Amino acid sequence: MFESAEIAHKVKKSVYKKAVPALRAALLEAQVDLYEGKKMPVVLLISGQDGAGKSETINLLYEWMDPRFLSTLAFSLPSEEERERPPMWRYWHALPPKGRIGIFAGSWYSDTIRERILGNISLQEVDAHADQINRFEAMLVNEGALVLKFWFHLTRDAQKKRLKDLESDPHTAWRVTKWNWERLKTHDKLQEVAGHFLRMTNTPWAPWVVVDGSDDCYRSLTVGQTLLRAMRARLDRPHAPSAAVTPLVRADIDGRNVLSVLNQQLSLTQDHYENELALWQGRLAELSRSPAFKHRAVVCAFEGSDAAGKGGAIRRVCAALDARLYQVVPIAAPTDEERAQPHLWRFWRHLPRHGHITLFDRTWYGRVLVERVEGFCQEHDWLRAYTEINDFEHELAEAGTIVVKFWLQISQDEQLRRFKEREEIAFKRFKITQEDWRNREKWDAYQQAVCDMVDRTSTGTAPWTLVEANDKKYARIKILRTLCERLEAELQTPPSKQAVVRAKKIAKSEKSGKTDKPRKAGKDKNKNKPAAVELEPDEKT
Repeated sequence: MFESAEIAHKVKKSVYKKAVPALRAALLEAQVDLYEGKKMPVVLLISGQDGAGKSETINLLYEWMDPRFLSTLAFSLPSEEERERPPMWRYWHALPPKGRIGIFAGSWYSDTIRERILGNISLQEVDAHADQINRFEAMLVNEGALVLKFWFHLTRDAQKKRLKDLESDPHTAWRVTKWNWERLKTHDKLQEVAGHFLRMTNTPWAPWVVVDGSDDCYRSLTVGQTLLRAMRARLDRPHAPSAAVTPLVRADIDGRNVLSVLNQQLSLTQDHYENELALWQGRLAELSRSPAFKHRAVVCAFEGSDAAGKGGAIRRVCAALDARLYQVVPIAAPTDEERAQPHLWRFWRHLPRHGHITLFDRTWYGRVLVERVEGFCQEHDWLRAYTEINDFEHELAEAGTIVVKFWLQISQDEQLRRFKEREEIAFKRFKITQEDWRNREKWDAYQQAVCDMVDRTSTGTAPWTLVEANDKKYARIKILRTLCERLEAELQTPPSKQAVVRAKKIAKSEKSGKTDKPRKAGKDKNKNKPAAVELEPDEKT
C-alpha cells in the first residue's frame, strides 16, 4: 500500500512555482462552478503520520481557494456529549452541504486506528468497522458526494528528520511536543494497522491516495491536481452516475513510480547463476518436503510485461519440485463456461490442497490490467476488482495458503530486442503474435495500470515482488530466493485461528468416519513415498 510513497518523490521548486498559478486559477474556477451549481458536496479527508504535512496542506488549500466555501473539521478524542451518542454521530453533524468543500482533519478512521495501536480492539473489530465505513461512504457517494481520501506517508527516518527540522526552527518549534516523539516509537505499528485499514476501505467509490509527505512541493501539487481532476470529472459529467465515475487514477507528477525506479542493470554471470540456481532449487526442494509444508498450500502468481520471461522462471521453479506436488495453470481469455460465472470463479477451481503448489501463468489481475487497458470490462468493474482481489487473497491466507506474487518488468528496448529474436528463431515464433506488437503501443497505459495494481493490492499477507527482468538469470534467481524466503518464514508461523478451527473440523470428521471411503482396488500410494525432511534450525537462513 505504501510502496509508491517510499521511493523519494521530489519536485523542483522552479517546477512547483511555475505550476501553481495555473493550478490555483483552475481550482478557483472549479470551486465557483461547484458552489453555483450546488449539485454535490466534496468531502476531503486529510490523514497520515505526524509531520507529514497535514496542517500545511490544509492551510495551502485555504490560500489557493476561496475560504468562504471551505470548512475544516478537526476531530480528536470524543467529547462527553459525543460519547453519549453513536460514534458516527459527530461526523454526520459535520458533513458539508452541496456546493461546499468540507475538509476533515481526523475522521471516522482515527478512533479505530488509535484503539488498534493501543491494543484495545481486535483485528476482527477493525474489519467490522471497515465494513461500516464502506457502507457509510457508499451512501455518501450514492447521495451525490465526492469523497476524496489522502494519506500522507513518511518512512520512519523521514518522519524523524521532519520532526527535528521543525524543532530546530524557532518559527515551528512549538509544533513539536514530547507527545510527537512518543508517537514516533509507534511508527511501525501505525504503518501495519493503517496499511490494513486502508486496504479494507480502499473502495472504487472512495479510494485512498497515498502521498509521499517528505517533499512539500510534490505533496502540494499532488493533492491540488488530484482534487482538481476529481472535481472537474464530476462537474463536467453532471448526468453520469456518481458511483461509476473514476474518482482517482493518478499519474505521479515527477515521473517516478514503482516500475521506473527498478534497477534494470542488475545481472549475474553464468557461473554465479549456475551456483545460485543449484543452491535455491535445492533449498526449495527441501522446503517442499518439510513436515510443516503438509499443512500449507502455495499459490504463485506470475505477471509481467510481454516477453519478460515468466515461462522460463516458472520452469526453474518446477525443476525443483516433485511433479506430483505442483500444477501450472496458464490463463488466457475466458471460455464460454467461465464467462457465465463470476470473474474469480475460474481461479477458485484451480486452488491447491495442502502440501501442493499451483503456479498461475497470468492471473486474476487480468481484470485490472489487460481488461482495463483494452476496455474489455466496464470502468466500475475493474475499479471494484481491487477490493475483490484483496478479499480473495485474504481468504486464501486465512485458510493457510501462502500467496506469492511476482511482477516481471523489462524495459521497452529489451522487449523490442526479445520480440525480434522470437521472430528470427524458429522454435520461438509461436511466442510472438500481432497482439504483442499492438500491446507495445499502449505501453504507458499498461505501466500506469501496473502501478495502480501494486499500490492497491500489495498487502501484508500477499505482497508484490517486483523483479528486474532485463537479465533473465538475475530474475530467475530473485524469484527462487524470494519464494524460498517466504516459505521459510511462513512455515515457521503458526496457522491462523480460522485455519486451526477448519483443521480441527476436518480431523473430527475423519475420526467420525465421514471422509470419503478409499477405493477398493489399487496399491498404497504412500508405501514407497520418501520420508519427509525435517529442517534443522541452522538450515533456516
